[in-house]
Amino acid sequence: MPDSTIQAAAFTSLGTAREQVNLPVELFDGTINMPVMHRVVTAYLANQREGNASTKTRGLVIGGNQKPWRQKGTGRARAGSTRSPLWPGGGTVFGPRPRSYDQQVPKKMRALARKSALNARAREDSIFIIDRFAYDAPRTKVLAGLLERLGVAGRKVLILTDGAKPNVYLSGRNMQRVEILPYSDVSTYHLLWSDVVLIEATALGQSLPPVAETVAAPAPRRAPKAEAEAKPVKKAAAKKAAKAPAKKAATKTTAKKAAKKKTTSAKAKKPAPKKKGK
Repeated sequence: MPDSTIQAAAFTSLGTAREQVNLPVELFDGTINMPVMHRVVTAYLANQREGNASTKTRGLVIGGNQKPWRQKGTGRARAGSTRSPLWPGGGTVFGPRPRSYDQQVPKKMRALARKSALNARAREDSIFIIDRFAYDAPRTKVLAGLLERLGVAGRKVLILTDGAKPNVYLSGRNMQRVEILPYSDVSTYHLLWSDVVLIEATALGQSLPPVAETVAAPAPRRAPKAEAEAKPVKKAAAKKAAKAPAKKAATKTTAKKAAKKKTTSAKAKKPAPKKKGK
C-alpha cells in the first residue's frame, strides 16, 4: 500500500527554503499507471499533427489527355497518357492525402494519466512548491535567479501557476527549457517532458505564510550619475590618445616630403658641365 502522505520541498519566489509541505492526498496517492500515460501521450502527439500532406494522382495532374503514340506499329510499349504513374511527372500511386489524426481519449483516462505523471515526479522528489508568484512586472532575472538557487538551471523546468499570470509567463518566455502554464491547463505530456515541476501553492489549494527572505530582491538596472558622467570623459580621452600618433605620423611624412623636394631642387640648380673643345 503506498504511503498516504507525500512531502515536497517548499521555497519562496526568490528561492529561500521553507519547511516541507504535505501534498494533497486525493491527488498524490502514489498511483502510477504506465499504459494509461502511454495512451494519453500518444493521443496528444497525434492531435498535434495537421495532416496537410497531399499528393496528386494521375487524375489530378494537368495534361496527358492525348495518347502519346498509336497503339500498334511503333515497336514501343503501349501508352495512353503521359500522366501515368510510370512516367516522369506523372501521378502518385497511394500517396498521402489530407486527413485527420485526431484521437479521442475519455476524460477519466486523461485525469488518471495526469495524476500518474504527478505521482511519478513526486516519487522522484522533482516537485517543488513555490509559495507565491507575485510579479508586478516581467522579471526574467528574478526567475532565472530562482532556478539558479534551486539548482535546476539548465534542466527542463515546468512552472505551474495558479491561473493565468502574464507577468510570470513573460518572465520565462525567452528562457530555454522553461515552460510556464496554468495548473489547470497542464497535460500529461508536459509533466513527463519536464525534469522538475514548480507548482504554486495556491494552485493546490494551500496557502503558505510569508517568511523572511535570505536574499534581497535584485534592484532595477539603473546606471549611477557618476558612471554616466565618466563615460563621455573616457571617450574624449580615448579619442585624443588615438589622434596623437596620427598627428606624429602626419608630421613625419610631411618632413620627409619636404626633404625630398629640397634635394631635387638642389640637383636641378647645379649648372651643366661645359664641353671641352677639340
